[in-house]
Amino acid sequence: MDLHLRGVVLPGGDERDLWVSGGVVTAEPVPGASEVDGGFLVPGLVDAHCHPGIGVHGPTSLEEAAGQAETDRDAGTLLIRDCGVPIDNRPLQQRADLPRIIRAGRHLALAKRYIPGLGIELDDPSQLPAAVAEQAADGDGWVKLVGDWIDRGIGDLAPLWPDDVLAEAIAVAHDAGARVTAHVFGEDALPGLIDAGIDCLEHGTGLSADQIDDLARRRVALVPTLINIENFPGIADSAKKYPVYAAHMRALHARVGETVSNAIEAGVEVYAGSDAGGMVEHGRLVDEIDALRGAGMSAEQALGAASWSARNWLGAAGIEPGESADFLVYYQDPRRHPEVLRSPAHIVLRGRLVR
Repeated sequence: MDLHLRGVVLPGGDERDLWVSGGVVTAEPVPGASEVDGGFLVPGLVDAHCHPGIGVHGPTSLEEAAGQAETDRDAGTLLIRDCGVPIDNRPLQQRADLPRIIRAGRHLALAKRYIPGLGIELDDPSQLPAAVAEQAADGDGWVKLVGDWIDRGIGDLAPLWPDDVLAEAIAVAHDAGARVTAHVFGEDALPGLIDAGIDCLEHGTGLSADQIDDLARRRVALVPTLINIENFPGIADSAKKYPVYAAHMRALHARVGETVSNAIEAGVEVYAGSDAGGMVEHGRLVDEIDALRGAGMSAEQALGAASWSARNWLGAAGIEPGESADFLVYYQDPRRHPEVLRSPAHIVLRGRLVR
């Protein structure tokens, strides 16, 4: 169905007429197009850290993963960076009714050093470069490493990989045209990841002021997943056997707002990711946008971190002639009234009016 809308197109803020025909945006009038109430048109939201295929009890079925993606779509997320999933969710990419998905393959971890069943568990760190090569070939330009996790032998967070292995593995990914991101909570794994040339950090709760400046200089992105960090006190409460780890998790939680605020102020590229799957329900990206505002972003910055800025970072288009029609319509300006992000008037995905 062809569509015609007139509205203020973000981020530019110019009011113009747009038509949708054949699934793409055009500035040329399309005779007979159905009229859709305009307002403020926003490029579809981007969840930069999402797991369609992980549930409360681990890997899901493909049908359950599709339901998760539908929940995200109905909340306005039209592009997902799948940040590590244990199932083959490529069939979801073929469905026109689901958000676009950029796959990162499976988490790469060491045996007994991550959540069982979610990642590929290597027996020896030396296997990492070869495993990265496989995931780079299998994914959509991203590879996901587990940078640190609890080491029960020492009772606290600890790095998984030697620095030289990290450097080799990330070079392998870059040679294959892929970017690398890493789960990292604590402090000790950060120097090795940053110096090895990592492209993005997930969570990054242990970042120091100097490392934040380094991220800004190197243009390393940060996806802080603030609504997931809210689970740290509960994780600490359940880790009574490891008091040092529990205290560490509480301390990281206590300072995360300041850490992310410092990153924003330093000019680090910070993007919105819900970490949906497992401990966080799908469809909560707007909660993460609100959390980024609470950490110091303006309403427009926070929206951009979950829309046009994130799309640019991931190589996806905004609302432009000739590009796929993936956008949201709001009757009020979401930069001035961010509460409207919870209730888009219309959702257009691949040129189809979802509602």
